[in-house]
Amino acid sequence: MSASIAAAAPVYLDWNATTPVCAEAMAEMLDAMQHAWANPSSTHAPGQAARRVLADARLRVASFLGARPAELVFTSGATEANHLAVLGALASASGRGGIEGMHGLAAAHGAAGRVRRRLVLSAVEHPGLLALADRLAAEGTPVHRVPVDREGRLDLAAARASIDSDVALVSLMGANNETGVCMPLAEVAALAHAQGALLHVDATQLAGKAQLSFAASGADLMSVSAHKIGGPKGVGALLVRKGVAITPLIAGRQERHRRGGTENLPGIAGFAAACERTAATLERDMAAMAALRHRLEQGLAAALPAVRVLGAGANRLPNTSCLSFGTLAAELVLARLERAGIVASSGAACSAGGTQPSHVLLAMGLDEAEARSGVRFSLGRDTSAADIERTVAAATAALAPLLRADANATVAPSAANAAGQANAPSAATAAAAVAEAAAMPA
Repeated sequence: MSASIAAAAPVYLDWNATTPVCAEAMAEMLDAMQHAWANPSSTHAPGQAARRVLADARLRVASFLGARPAELVFTSGATEANHLAVLGALASASGRGGIEGMHGLAAAHGAAGRVRRRLVLSAVEHPGLLALADRLAAEGTPVHRVPVDREGRLDLAAARASIDSDVALVSLMGANNETGVCMPLAEVAALAHAQGALLHVDATQLAGKAQLSFAASGADLMSVSAHKIGGPKGVGALLVRKGVAITPLIAGRQERHRRGGTENLPGIAGFAAACERTAATLERDMAAMAALRHRLEQGLAAALPAVRVLGAGANRLPNTSCLSFGTLAAELVLARLERAGIVASSGAACSAGGTQPSHVLLAMGLDEAEARSGVRFSLGRDTSAADIERTVAAATAALAPLLRADANATVAPSAANAAGQANAPSAATAAAAVAEAAAMPA
């Protein structure tokens, strides 16, 4: 059975990592390359034609995100957008004497000359944002990480205690990329604004998987990426609420002087097309993905009793399932699944020495072995019921023997321990994981 499954086209269940470019985006990108290739900043006729394409795309993307066109700054992706939001807001707060006036709170907090320096973010943010926070902390910026509970939900009491009048910016993901757990944006926005701080939301995973409105979110800044919703890589956007000041990272007059450099017009056109394609079937796709995810989780749990859904008690994205397969390392599970034609992913960082535990799962209170075992299955609008049935069958065939062997290995050492020998129940599976992952094609 395994050979016949692997011979078919792979089942792609890694939509949170990236998505295939939709046909509509490809068509608009090609049209822009053929007919709107001039520089949108040029004053001649071809340049102005390109500028009209840019303005039209800006309107369409902003509409999808529930924002005004003037609030949208095109970037090279969500990573740049996150950096622009965090660095730009902190620089503006410290360089221009604070942001008390943003929410009508200047009188409540004294003189508008207060310099705010603190950054608050959750312990489960994307590694790129956490790395930026670590760099800022090393350079002297006070940084505080708010914990989450065992389901991955933000600790609101801890957030309330950490957000005070010295905070310039709170940065929070809309939904976690590993577990799909959604964050309480409205509550955190209220906490931030009550102290005169700004809220940045990394909505990279929210877009295309939930109804999203910048206007209604309470966020002052919001990052999104095209390639997560069927658009091209290398394009994203930062939404900046009217009246919010950010210091540009790249000087230049483009994007209302907030992001210099000639705009990537073909990519932006593809982004706009992907937004419209996503919006057209979003409600239907969300319902279908939620139903298929339920079938996946129920099927795997029934066939493999060791399987545990991480974050099951929280409000999650409809497409995301993070599963623990007992004490099996994620890289071993993924290698066996890929051999059977199933493509998934792990939040753990792989290195030559093996797998490092997921920082998200560690923050949720899992031990290191469990935090190395998390496998993420993320569905998309093209995922079918047949894909899910095939995944359950392939995973059962590939992993059941490993789980039985691992269960036996955890029992046998107990007798050895009585004789004073060391207990290492997962050594065999850990060694197999490293060897098997190393044998996979790059």
